[in-house]
Amino acid sequence: MNELVDRYLQYISEDKKLSLNTIDAYRRDITKFKEFLSSNSMDFNKVDKITLLNYIQTLSTSGRKESSIARSIICIRNFYKFLYKNGLTDMVTIIDYDIPKYKRNTPEILTVEEVNKLLCTPDINTCKGIRDKAMLEMMYASGIKISEMLNLKVEDVDLNFNYLRCKGLKGLERIIPLGNYCITWMKSYTEIRDRFNVLRTDFLFLNNKGDKMTRQGFWKIIKYYAKKADIQKDINLYTLRHSIAVHLIENGADIRSLKELLGYKDISAVQVYIDIIHKNKLMDVYKSTHPRA
Repeated sequence: MNELVDRYLQYISEDKKLSLNTIDAYRRDITKFKEFLSSNSMDFNKVDKITLLNYIQTLSTSGRKESSIARSIICIRNFYKFLYKNGLTDMVTIIDYDIPKYKRNTPEILTVEEVNKLLCTPDINTCKGIRDKAMLEMMYASGIKISEMLNLKVEDVDLNFNYLRCKGLKGLERIIPLGNYCITWMKSYTEIRDRFNVLRTDFLFLNNKGDKMTRQGFWKIIKYYAKKADIQKDINLYTLRHSIAVHLIENGADIRSLKELLGYKDISAVQVYIDIIHKNKLMDVYKSTHPRA
């Protein structure tokens, strides 16, 4: 089965051109499923819908979130589709398996005041603080995905014309404007970037060892400054991206422009931000009008 998994991962890497993070997630999901089959003495060629139901139950018992379970089942189903289309298995019973429905969690949104508090936390008297300030400003200014930001090269940012060139999934490119605050701190960062760039790499954001900044590294930065700023909300790598989306809509941005800015494939993906705004407005009305609110 290992050889089949390798062939599938090569396929989604070269033909589907999925991101490295997505490929790694698929690898983990299939590996975990392999371990489940092995521990239960099951043949991967005899997997059926009952097998998947048992696997879902196992994942649920282990504490996996519904969204994570759904992603795992989608991965397994796509893996078997690949095998069937290439004549590597006769299993067809799980190809049309309906993915379990799950309720999407509403993303945590920072207020403008909370964003300002977070972005003012780095110590700008240090090189590390300037770098961190530049990254946070870029995240909020552009709404860029963390993987997209960490893959930026120096030449992708034009500080004279105030924009960055971002390459998303499947090499699709979009131009994102940058505000004055972001440009100011990006200029400050480029002036001291060579102090980090001991390995002479072209990646824009570097860690203290001179390597490309990693997701884990940036995650630690976000958590550190959120704690230092005493922000009580549950912040993750996408919080600034979600927050700028809501703030832009609140200030009059149309959803089609927002879709292009954030790099979404479908305009329906923006609906979650509109729902958040409606819920917040409803809560404000309730608090201001209900006699016992």
